[in-house]
Amino acid sequence: MKNHQNLEKKLGVKFKNPRLLNQALVHRSYLNEATDKKLVSNERLEFLGDAILSFIVSEWLYQNFPDYHEGTLTNLRSNLVKTETLAKIASKFQVGKYLLLSRGEKESEGQKNPSLLANTLEAIIGAVFLDQGLQITKKLVKKNFKPLLENLIKAGEFKDYKSLLQEKIQAKTKQTPVYKTIKQVGPDHARIFTVGVYSQGKLLAKAIGKSKQEAEGKTAGQALEKLAS
Repeated sequence: MKNHQNLEKKLGVKFKNPRLLNQALVHRSYLNEATDKKLVSNERLEFLGDAILSFIVSEWLYQNFPDYHEGTLTNLRSNLVKTETLAKIASKFQVGKYLLLSRGEKESEGQKNPSLLANTLEAIIGAVFLDQGLQITKKLVKKNFKPLLENLIKAGEFKDYKSLLQEKIQAKTKQTPVYKTIKQVGPDHARIFTVGVYSQGKLLAKAIGKSKQEAEGKTAGQALEKLAS
């Protein structure tokens, strides 16, 4: 079992069970070459860490930005937990230096691959949660994500999808996108809305939601993705 004291110092966490941190650093490609056949990859920890990170960031944003509606909060969270952001934090911790990879992955510089680094950071977060509990994990996440959050807000990149789409469409056509309810089904207490967004009479995207506002937000997000592709 490897000793990762330097990484623990960077994380600010002393593991009670070092095996958890070791597992978080095992890429599945390494298993084919490992002499220790009891080793398992970090994929299960990554699954857990992804959910824990999303919960912590969601709660944090909800509590600190009471005036932001769902679309803005979703946009902020998406920016904070996207691959590029996670890879940036993983690089700060020099995660690639500790990652166990196959020879092939090393040769292709997998230790610098943003997606691989992001997945490993999620695995580490999962390991911290299992070893230290929720409060310590929250402390780790907030400490490292707070500067990124502040930069996002300063840059104004936290606008909700509808606002972003409106700016994009108006800049291109000088007109405002139009949202239309295409269909609504179900009883009053559990209604499902299908909403489409149109520009110059052309359907850009459509999506469903439990309210018109939710459906419009999702539709705008899909339209932005299509326009960006």
